[in-house]
Amino acid sequence: MSHPLSIVAVALVCLTTLVVGGFGLRLSRRTSDFYVAGRTVSPRLNASAIGGEYLSAASFLGVAGLIYGSGIDMLWLPVGYTLGYLVLLVMVAAPMRRSGAYTLPDFAEARLGSRAVRLVSSVLVVAIGWLYLVPQFQGAGLTLALVTGAPPWVGGFVVMVVIAAAVGAGGMRSITFVQAVQYWIKLTALAVPAFVLLLLWVRSGHPAPVVPPQWHAPLSPTGPGDHPWYRTASTVLALCLGTMGLPHVLVRYYTNPDGPGARRTTVTVIALLGVFYLLPPVYGALGRVVFPVLPGDVRGDSIVLRIPGELAPGLGGDLLTAMLAGGAFAAFLSTASGLAMSVTGVLDQELLRPQLARLTGGDSPGAGGFRLAAVLAVVLPYLLSRLIEPLGLATTVGLAFTVAASTFAPLIILGVWWRGLSVPGAMAGLVAGGLGTGLSLATTMARGDLGGWPGALLANPALWTVPLAFAAVVLVSLATPGRIPASTARVLVRLHTPERVTLARSRLRD
Repeated sequence: MSHPLSIVAVALVCLTTLVVGGFGLRLSRRTSDFYVAGRTVSPRLNASAIGGEYLSAASFLGVAGLIYGSGIDMLWLPVGYTLGYLVLLVMVAAPMRRSGAYTLPDFAEARLGSRAVRLVSSVLVVAIGWLYLVPQFQGAGLTLALVTGAPPWVGGFVVMVVIAAAVGAGGMRSITFVQAVQYWIKLTALAVPAFVLLLLWVRSGHPAPVVPPQWHAPLSPTGPGDHPWYRTASTVLALCLGTMGLPHVLVRYYTNPDGPGARRTTVTVIALLGVFYLLPPVYGALGRVVFPVLPGDVRGDSIVLRIPGELAPGLGGDLLTAMLAGGAFAAFLSTASGLAMSVTGVLDQELLRPQLARLTGGDSPGAGGFRLAAVLAVVLPYLLSRLIEPLGLATTVGLAFTVAASTFAPLIILGVWWRGLSVPGAMAGLVAGGLGTGLSLATTMARGDLGGWPGALLANPALWTVPLAFAAVVLVSLATPGRIPASTARVLVRLHTPERVTLARSRLRD
């Protein structure tokens, strides 16, 4: 199909991204402006920006497609996505802000004083970021191909170019404004068509959604030996703990002025996500109205974009499709910009900045290295997205959550709350979690779901890889008490001392 209005909507979203990103260029002057927006982002603005980057292609298109295909069990996905911020609020939001770090590897080195841990953390940040970026590019290609008939590579290419320009222009200051605007674009683009389509469905006398019996039966197996209880619990655990391990989420907390601001940001984020996630189930159910059986050549991820044309043929359907296409592109752009920002920061600090400083005789390389890193951060995952087959937007994003939950979540939680964390313990947790999830997911991607317990354990490994990583950290740390950093007490005091106490002490000394 080809909708000229959809092309206009996508173009407007891309243009808005570039214009708002260019505004950030005028404000970015210092290193902290590029990395953490000068640590001056208000809680409301930051919450909108987090909502913008967190609600990705998986949320905008993938969740509705999974609910359409698998039924109410998939409602655990939005629950898990939102619950992750509650866990983050309670356990690490304020301490992570007080750490004063620019990136997650910065926090790891500040807490443990180890370059080796920092290096492994940097590799994992890049791996998770690229794993999450791939479905954004694939989803953009799917959307643009569906509404314009363009080749699949075009949508991802457009997202890649726009994001490289926005991130390179002004770093975190640019994408903060971009993502905040795009959250409200996404919410409007999903909410308005949902209400219109529901009204059209009621007035037209269409039948109720036609669903198989297992669609509305909770935790019903889709086949023998499916183990739905295990798969659901593992998915929810990955989403809850994976949120705090996502580099592009954590870096947002470094932009708040203080710890209380980080907490207020998280509370607002939970409210914004809760409102948004009311909408994908509506599209999943409406999809069953217009497609009782999914046609063989149609992907579940495309259901959201196909519903308006079926319920409202003509200009009205084209307008609703254009809104949804624009909102989908806002989702790709906002999430990709956050991911690109986190990967750019690591590539710049760990790879390009040292090399450029060496070439310039120790002088600061300025913003040139940062902008080059921004290009590298998006070009490589875009090429990867063209080489591998799409697994489904929500499925691929779920893999990134699983890796994050099994690697960074133990490091962050124990790093913030446990004095006994040693350098070998932290390294053991990163390696155990990373290898466990990597081998499991690689096996599943290469051979498919094996079925039974082997299939459940390998396709949904979080329920055993997360405890494995925690156990590795604790046992190795207990076995190496001599490798606990001497600065542990000082760093923990900094993480847990409220800013008002620190300010009061400074005034007394003055």
